[in-house]
Amino acid sequence: MNASTAIASTGTAGTSGAPAPVLSFSPVVLSVPGRPVELQVRVSAPATGTGLPVILFSHGHGPSNHLSSLNGYAPLVNFWAAHGFAVVQPTHLTSRTLSRLVADAPGAPFFWRSRAEDMTHLLDRLDVIEKAVPQLAGRIDHTKVAVAGHSFGGFTSGLLLGARVTDPDNGEQVSLIEPRIKAGVLLAAPGRGDVLNGPMAQALPVLRTTDFSTMTTPALVVAGDEDDSRHFTDRGPDWHADPYTLSPGPKSLLTLFGAGHALGGIPGYDAAETTDESPERVAAVGRLTAAYLRTELHPGDHAWQTAREALASGPHPVGRVESK
Repeated sequence: MNASTAIASTGTAGTSGAPAPVLSFSPVVLSVPGRPVELQVRVSAPATGTGLPVILFSHGHGPSNHLSSLNGYAPLVNFWAAHGFAVVQPTHLTSRTLSRLVADAPGAPFFWRSRAEDMTHLLDRLDVIEKAVPQLAGRIDHTKVAVAGHSFGGFTSGLLLGARVTDPDNGEQVSLIEPRIKAGVLLAAPGRGDVLNGPMAQALPVLRTTDFSTMTTPALVVAGDEDDSRHFTDRGPDWHADPYTLSPGPKSLLTLFGAGHALGGIPGYDAAETTDESPERVAAVGRLTAAYLRTELHPGDHAWQTAREALASGPHPVGRVESK
């Protein structure tokens, strides 16, 4: 195993005090029966503190080779870890880093069911992961777990929060809800399936069957008002708000002004696929999502209310929030 050096967050303070130095350790390697390759994980956490809540993070896709793996999403993961969360990042079988190894495996190339199952495996072995990471043992709270995901990772997160789909291969209705997950964040996630008319509609038929009416776990949906995903649908940016609009409460929707699919660059620093690069927007995503999860995982904590009030009262708001 290789441990990366400690890194300092570039985020600003505001969720739980000043940002702490971050320890990031990878890979933690888990052998999963029936999985074509071992499950590799990165864990990032603040250098100090105990009772750390956990965020399981599901990566998306993109033209870059390594951002769709445990090596991506540093701008967001570093912020969360610097503000008091332990973040666990698996490399799903959809990762470009594994393309040659799993091209012929069942479920290829999108592995929609396997992605959700990866997260359950992580929950099942959270104690093993904790003990494998130097300086982390005894520091995380196994009862306070959230899931977050970007793009296709948002779809994965939605399944764990209760959304249902129909398996296109056998017509089976599939529920992968994970009751140990107490809250979630869906970042630029896919919306309803009956409006799919782009080239990806045929490639991912499972998306046509998504039922958000059963997604009952509390969640924050984050959408960019310039995220027009024509490769899926011509519906426009509002499509990414569907997980909020079509699911029961309690839910919140954060609409980011001027944001494209990368939400300012959350997949990586200076990423080629980021059409709306904005460190300020990335910092806002980190700040607001961390505040939301802190309040959901610690009832009585007013971080989310404070962050919403600051967003609404600022002279140049980066977005707006609505809730139900």
